[in-house]
Amino acid sequence: MFNTFCIFFALVFCATLLADEKSAIMQAKKYSTDIVVADYFVSEKLDGVRARWDGKQLLSRNGKVFAAPEWFTAGFPNLVLDGELWLGRGQYQQTVSVVSRQQPHRGWRDVRYMLFDLPNSKQPFFGRYIEMQRLTEQSASVYLGVIEQQRITSHDQLMTWLDAVVGAGGEGLMLHHKDSFYMNGRSTHLLKLKKFDDAEAVVVGYKNGKGKYTGMVGSLKLRMDNGKVFYVGSGLTDDLRANPPPLGSMITFRHQGFTDSGLPRFPVYLRQRLIK
Repeated sequence: MFNTFCIFFALVFCATLLADEKSAIMQAKKYSTDIVVADYFVSEKLDGVRARWDGKQLLSRNGKVFAAPEWFTAGFPNLVLDGELWLGRGQYQQTVSVVSRQQPHRGWRDVRYMLFDLPNSKQPFFGRYIEMQRLTEQSASVYLGVIEQQRITSHDQLMTWLDAVVGAGGEGLMLHHKDSFYMNGRSTHLLKLKKFDDAEAVVVGYKNGKGKYTGMVGSLKLRMDNGKVFYVGSGLTDDLRANPPPLGSMITFRHQGFTDSGLPRFPVYLRQRLIK
């Protein structure tokens, strides 16, 4: 009985450690108009793949190692960095294709590791931003950069910039409170602002296409965490209709709120999520 209890306790303890490791990143909450915008640094929300540099290697948000070439990370500082592997606006799937391969390859030459935080720093964000700028200036790496931060004085000015970013093919904006310290989990000191909400769902089936899409996928059958099932066809390219995300894969979709029955309004496919 004692041995059984010890084994059970060990399993729970290991599971807790694993969960803590996977959640050990700072995550954003949604923007709210009741904040003082002038208290925040604002940057473009890059549509890339989140990665942490632990001083020796690049890790995904789930702790898996990215097979980045040695020449890509040469010159990175011996510090823990938080950032985004990024090819450019609207190139999320291309970025995933590059960084998800199991062996180093030349495709990384177009990727940049864009810093947005220093997890182990004890400074407030405005100090961390200055330190990130210094690190990238001193590094000899052409693959290391820092996401530019700006100060905005009003909600209207913020919305104007959001429109400009989205109009140019960007995803949205991120807001870091100038006096905030790095913390794991979701924080009101880190906010994201988009023109549309997004959510995730699992692919559980397909609906056959009609007309010019005969023989292809017309829409994806998706299931959310709450068990609600719905179909998404908007946003699917011809390539995706011919080679849709596999069953069981996680996708991100855009929507405009939910109906009274809990189904997303006007869902649009965005991308297949990288699970690494």
